[in-house]
Amino acid sequence: VLAKAGYRVGRYTSPHLVSWRERICLNGEAIAPDDWRTSLWRVKTALDRYPADCEPPTQFEMVTATAWLYFQQQRVDIAVLEVGLGGRLDATNAAIDTCLSAITPIGRDHWQRLGNTLGEIAGEKAGAIKPITPVVSAPQAPEALAVLQSIAAERQAPLSVVQPAVWGETGKLLWQGRTYALRLQGDAQLENAAVVLEAIAQLRQVGWAIPESAVQSGLASTRWLGRLQWARLGNHPVLLDGAHNVPAARVLRQFFDRQFPGQSVTWCMGMLTTKDAAGILQVLLRAGDRFCTLPISDRMSYPPLQLLEIARQTGVPLAQVQSLQTLEQLPDFLAGLSADSEPIAICGSLYMLGQLMELYPHLME
Repeated sequence: VLAKAGYRVGRYTSPHLVSWRERICLNGEAIAPDDWRTSLWRVKTALDRYPADCEPPTQFEMVTATAWLYFQQQRVDIAVLEVGLGGRLDATNAAIDTCLSAITPIGRDHWQRLGNTLGEIAGEKAGAIKPITPVVSAPQAPEALAVLQSIAAERQAPLSVVQPAVWGETGKLLWQGRTYALRLQGDAQLENAAVVLEAIAQLRQVGWAIPESAVQSGLASTRWLGRLQWARLGNHPVLLDGAHNVPAARVLRQFFDRQFPGQSVTWCMGMLTTKDAAGILQVLLRAGDRFCTLPISDRMSYPPLQLLEIARQTGVPLAQVQSLQTLEQLPDFLAGLSADSEPIAICGSLYMLGQLMELYPHLME
């Protein structure tokens, strides 16, 4: 939306799917290879001058510094920064000039570092709230919302909690009397779009010139690889989704229930060991579904056979279970399904989707 309004917009997100350069974008285009190398080398050179007894930066901190350096060089008007983990101690939360903070729905993700309760996790997320700076939040569980409200009040940061948009009869979004086309799919976008639209309203109040035409065209053209993304692998349409926590799994299951009511689903899944595999599978699996486990190389992931055992422990009667040892075996597995088989989802990890896209680049088109 900001780019459609004519601004130079930096965007910093994580993780990437195939290339590290995807994390640092200018008006939607990934940083060029030469700029990536040059900026990263300048950060490393600066760090080489630090005293030897200083704690070395993390990989994420170095890439974050690279993004800031690049955005400064490119003289961006505004940058959209996604926190890497939490917010309070996140590298993106350094002393920079912040005009707005936005918080999407808080779930029990990264609990190993952020806390065992939604309240504890919300306290870490709320670290991104800056003094006297507007905050826009999606609807939250009461426990999480109470924490956000308390910290926002303490920092005198005006907090707006949005009401989700709704789907109109034409499949478009309705929010506060206006209709918007949205390319992204899934009910999670009802809250996400509402956060975006309220954020735009807040920016307008402090002088950002964002015409309604930019809002309309920005929402209509937004594309996000690996999130309810339809593609083809072999002779089958497949839905690619990086859902790796329980809230995201609920959105994914809800999508299939609405788009393919009463139909079984073939789930092709790989997952990191840091994720709640049992909780995710309990949400996704239904009687009669097929289940195929996939590996994720170079990551602490569940071995396919172990993930298969976790699926069995849910007690859901599955029509077929299969365990693949390499991603290269996936097209052959899909080829063995009938042409009119149930819908197919490849999900559970963005890292796995990235490795799949590296093997089959057409999935990124």
